[in-house]
Amino acid sequence: MKTKTFVVAGLVGGIVDWLLGWLFYGILFVDTFPQPQEGTNAMLFITLGCLAFGFFISYIFNKWAQITTLATGAKAGAIIGLFMGLITIFFGMANQAEVDYQRFGLELVISIVMAAVVGAVVGLINGKVK
Repeated sequence: MKTKTFVVAGLVGGIVDWLLGWLFYGILFVDTFPQPQEGTNAMLFITLGCLAFGFFISYIFNKWAQITTLATGAKAGAIIGLFMGLITIFFGMANQAEVDYQRFGLELVISIVMAAVVGAVVGLINGKVK
């Protein structure tokens, strides 16, 4: 695994994940999902989570899968997003009295789309950075 490719793809993937989260959770579906409370370190932890996701995808693509194209990155990212979304949603549902199936579906679609785009970007960068 080339360290430079891993770091560049991970950083860019994390930034793309953060921007997509801002778009989906902060603008498009702001009334559907709870917003971070004022005065907390929420934005710091959101940023760190997005960077961790970017590096996670970059590691998988660089170390194990050798994904170097936009299309393959998008497909692999979508699969990762599907399973990560299901895991997160199921654990979140364990703390809820009622299941909101519409929100379940929306959250799963957002997870798949975001991971597919991050995967596409990381795959593209892996193919370009030498």
